[in-house]
Amino acid sequence: MRHAIAIVITLLTFITVTFATEFKVSGVYTAWGQSQHDFWFGKKGKANENYNDNYVVQMLRFKVVGAVNDNLRFVTRMDLAQGWWGIDNALRSVQRTQTRGGSSLFDFKDTNFLVHVDQAYVEFTVPNTPIDVRVGRMWYGLGNRIMVDNNYDGIQFDLNRVIGKKVTFSWAKVSEGVDALSDERVYSPDARGYTDARDAHMFILNMNNASEVLTYDLYGMYYWDASIADNNAYVPDHLQFFKTRFSPQISTLMTVGVAGTFKKDKWTVKGELDYLTGKDKIKNTTHGKKQMWDINNGDLSGYNIYLKTTYAATDKVSVGAVFGMGSGDDDLTSGKGNVNKLRTSGFFYITEVWEDSIMPDEEGITPQGLGAPNVRGYRELENTTIIQLNTTFKPIPNTSLFLSYNYLKATQPIPKWDAEGNPDYSETATDLGQEVDFKISHKMYKELDLTLRGGWFFPGDAAAFLINGTNTYKGTAWELKATITYKF
Repeated sequence: MRHAIAIVITLLTFITVTFATEFKVSGVYTAWGQSQHDFWFGKKGKANENYNDNYVVQMLRFKVVGAVNDNLRFVTRMDLAQGWWGIDNALRSVQRTQTRGGSSLFDFKDTNFLVHVDQAYVEFTVPNTPIDVRVGRMWYGLGNRIMVDNNYDGIQFDLNRVIGKKVTFSWAKVSEGVDALSDERVYSPDARGYTDARDAHMFILNMNNASEVLTYDLYGMYYWDASIADNNAYVPDHLQFFKTRFSPQISTLMTVGVAGTFKKDKWTVKGELDYLTGKDKIKNTTHGKKQMWDINNGDLSGYNIYLKTTYAATDKVSVGAVFGMGSGDDDLTSGKGNVNKLRTSGFFYITEVWEDSIMPDEEGITPQGLGAPNVRGYRELENTTIIQLNTTFKPIPNTSLFLSYNYLKATQPIPKWDAEGNPDYSETATDLGQEVDFKISHKMYKELDLTLRGGWFFPGDAAAFLINGTNTYKGTAWELKATITYKF
């Protein structure tokens, strides 16, 4: 009887909550088949294999919003059935044989039969004030996603229509030390040998404003990682994937910047300018395993410049151009270190092959460009100067064709590196290469998009040095990708 009463009470509670809360569900299903070729520019791997991979991946994402009223709601976003076809619904081989198979790549990315929750937070308006508050795991980002673009745990405050349209203050707990509750400087080593259990924090202040033709953001960010007494920084040591070779360990990082979009008549112009400065307090004497670290004097600095313009010549034809420049390191063995970002998910897009890097280490599930951790080219605008000319043509309703030509140079010369992984400045280069891209998109329905896209990257000596340490291999890297996207 007591069990029956408990069940009835539970059902009544559920019905009451259900009718008291308005639920809105949206999401996206995406599947894409990918064909990648010669991402090592013709160099063969340890098993004497070329880089030629063909595979299909998919993701089903739900966003659920539950609102009691206009001033109180919860938000969560979940990924389901996320994985590689033929791999991610198989048992992980490492669980059975202690060997590594395809399903155990990328540090157990939790797509095997599981639901992955990216965001979960409550949002409310403080009564009789212009203040909105969000508490939980949510998205943190700046500008065009060049420097910060990730989900973190924390608190965000919006001050609405007092200064500009909105001023947002954010705090995020980026890392809880050594995955323990301790905040002690010296902590008993775990299996990985870490001893500093202090935390990493991020603070952001962003002011958003708009006029009839211009929308812009002014922002500042401060990041502080206290857990460096063990000679390990959260970025990049604890990210569970390899970044670009010779990356600094970030102890503190501060950035200021402006980003905006201008629209008038047939013109659309997007831009961003930011400056970064910080400290690398870990005094490395080597570059570490697989050229992981930069050797510097403890000072970090960098910048990003981004400008994208589009002119709609007719209803069917538009032309555009992109200019991007990110700072680089002029000496990987001493002096200042270079920094262009804290952490991103790879959604900043200019080209298909060179820096299109939606990553398995973040929210994507496959390496999709030369920024992948098994190739380790640059991501975003790191040490890259790029000029793009493009056009978009709409030959028939619901169908568009995008074409682009890209010229890329290194902002600072890139040295070759020797068999031990040390930079060798006896030979350097700045010619990263050239790339030609295309994208054909057809909307079968308003919610259903079919896309065929790809590109050919023709590497120069600088790209060859960056990825292989030598300019012996300079074969054309190319890829094709067919995508089906359903948004609901």
